[in-house]
Amino acid sequence: MNISQHTVATFHYTLRNEQGEELESSRDADPSAYLHGAGNIIPGLESALEGKSAGDHVEVTLAPADAYGERREEAVQKVPVKHLIFEGRLRPGMIAQLNTSQGRHPVTVTKVGRHSATVDTNHPLAGMALTFEVDIVEVRAASQEEIDHGHAHGVGGHHH
Repeated sequence: MNISQHTVATFHYTLRNEQGEELESSRDADPSAYLHGAGNIIPGLESALEGKSAGDHVEVTLAPADAYGERREEAVQKVPVKHLIFEGRLRPGMIAQLNTSQGRHPVTVTKVGRHSATVDTNHPLAGMALTFEVDIVEVRAASQEEIDHGHAHGVGGHHH
């Protein structure tokens, strides 16, 4: 079976930056699973996996626009510390959660003041060209429940 609309693909991956440094890998854990065509993974990776099947090895380098987007300078802003959720002492470089009217959003703290902090709301991998090395483990038809929910269930997928 090939990866197409309404299939669930399970895969292992290694993610590297432009310098070839490993940023993430699923190879020592459960594989990841996603419902193809539901926007569960970044667009460039989903396109690269279309039509592939179990046992295939895919290596693809994505421009920022096809991965986590370009960095937006206007996404760096000063916010009151009381709107941030974090553990320990707030310090530059840490990831915190910003409470917004649309829910919580992960941010990178860049500067800390007494009552406010400067945060970067860009995805930490925004602006980077990324190379994904993917080994497809399994491809199966999605259940009606997975299609209705818009994501894969079970190992590597969503748990309710």
